[in-house]
Amino acid sequence: MNVFYEEDGGFRIGAVLADAGASLQVEAVHGKRSKVKAAHVLFRFEGPIAGFVEDAQRAAQDIDVDFLWECCGQDEFGFETLARDYYGHAPAALEQAAVLYRLHGSPMYFYRRGKGRYRPAPAEALKAALASVERKRQQALQQARYIEELSAFRLPAEFQPILPQLLYRPDRNTIEAKALEQAASEAGLSVAELLSRCGAIASSRDYHVNRFLFDYFPDGAQARELPESALPDDLPVAPARAFSIDDSTTTEIDDAFSVRPLSGGGWEIGVHIAAPALGIPPGSILDQEAGTRLSTVYMPGGKITMLPASTVERFTLAEGRTVPAVSLYMDVAADLRIRGTRSAVERVEIVGNLRHGTLEAQFNEDSLDALRQDFPFGPELKILYDLATVLEGGRGRPEQPRPVHMDYSFYVENDRVRIVRRKRGAPMDKLVSELMIYVNSEWGRQLAEAGVAAIYRAQGNGKVRMSTIPAAHQGLGVAYYTWISSPLRRYVDLLNQQQLVSWLRGDTPAYGPKSERLLTAMRDFDQAYEAYNEFQRMMERYWCLRWLEQEQVTSTYAEVIRENVAKIGDMPLVGKIHGLPFAAPGSIVEVDISDIDLLGIDFRAQYRAMRPLPAP
Repeated sequence: MNVFYEEDGGFRIGAVLADAGASLQVEAVHGKRSKVKAAHVLFRFEGPIAGFVEDAQRAAQDIDVDFLWECCGQDEFGFETLARDYYGHAPAALEQAAVLYRLHGSPMYFYRRGKGRYRPAPAEALKAALASVERKRQQALQQARYIEELSAFRLPAEFQPILPQLLYRPDRNTIEAKALEQAASEAGLSVAELLSRCGAIASSRDYHVNRFLFDYFPDGAQARELPESALPDDLPVAPARAFSIDDSTTTEIDDAFSVRPLSGGGWEIGVHIAAPALGIPPGSILDQEAGTRLSTVYMPGGKITMLPASTVERFTLAEGRTVPAVSLYMDVAADLRIRGTRSAVERVEIVGNLRHGTLEAQFNEDSLDALRQDFPFGPELKILYDLATVLEGGRGRPEQPRPVHMDYSFYVENDRVRIVRRKRGAPMDKLVSELMIYVNSEWGRQLAEAGVAAIYRAQGNGKVRMSTIPAAHQGLGVAYYTWISSPLRRYVDLLNQQQLVSWLRGDTPAYGPKSERLLTAMRDFDQAYEAYNEFQRMMERYWCLRWLEQEQVTSTYAEVIRENVAKIGDMPLVGKIHGLPFAAPGSIVEVDISDIDLLGIDFRAQYRAMRPLPAP
């Protein structure tokens, strides 16, 4: 005697060795013995069991499941009854097993309701289930076609409209993303590399820039041209004649300086800040747009401005124009003591835009030592530099020798990059930074003492944070510090300037100390500004790799920073050095450069030899 029974969600057969009524001892075809509850037995039969399961499963495949569903009615039934109706006679063991296998293997058609009992699926439910199966079948065929095309490095036409999503934010539940991942895995490539091989990525630069735009500027990189307010018609024209100091690529010129001798001795020194707040009232459409973009984004060879081009053009401190500005004037004695300050909202004549590339060759440590001032604005620059030195000392930072650090400027023309280095802390750098620190500190103090709400930058215990509560910036050595000197480029500065201008003109500032708008703008700006800076650093790394390829550099030197990590060549490129033996920080080593990956922004540097340090 044999039994056909259920176990672990499937069907089993075995020869009965012993029958204890409630349970049976059975032996499977392969000799395994098991204890089976009698309640799990579906039917008993005589005859050999070798090959029985295989024969029953083959017979089940010959049963037309649609016909089986149609002929069983809509009521619950037992498998024996359906087998008898289907075959037209008392079913043999093999026929019973075939029907069971067919019922059990067709869950869309038949719902299980107990041991050997089933219920036909309702017609609508079956129709929906079959449609789903067909849809999945078609999708599987389509996915297979995608994989075939991608494996041949052809881009399926269906991928073109959704390329950004596939590249930067793939939905892994879609067949396109699944096909792409599978094809990339089989080809041993990253998704980006595969799509590049398929011609879907115009250039590696575009790949990185478009990823950033996808995440942060989904509506486009260019700021929308929006209406601006008319400027006040009562702005006086300042007697000062101002000049700026900027890089040659700067178009958003935020700050300029003036030096005017006073009849009683000393000077009136002015720091003039572009005044877009006069044309961008709080809450206006343009203000909201700037509050969404939050900052100008910089990258080698380009930038994404916070404000529309027409607004930048209207307020930038370009030479040959008389433009609106918020000015802080310092009454400076002959010994460079600041005797007092005053602020004004006015129009200022800009008589020069000095550029780093030209100015640094004229105004430097050597010219200061030689007391040479025979270049445009030479005397004024000398006075401003001397004042900057005093201001630096007043912050608890007396002038003293410091380690030499380098800054790097990237210039991209016709898809070729130049990396220009310059010493950090040059006289013109100190001049600009110290006067900007003073302006941001002094106006921060005035706003705080007047009870006018603003966004401050504070530092304590080494951590810099933004706050609407005035607090000291220990790193700079000032009691108050607010960003207000770059309103064309940073939204926090624009917002602070709106508050300052209202206060200086005797109007009620738009935002109070507990304004939700200030808190929201502060939080959003902090997050965006870090992301924008990270993007700039990433693109500088990318262009360093482009320079290595462009100049066909296969070996160079590197300066060890820490274990296995070094700065490569004379550029801001840091990477792991493979095979580097122990070397103290500052050691110089020779490295071989290979495997530059512009999509992954990575490379391989292999240690070759130590380079002797120069004699002291």
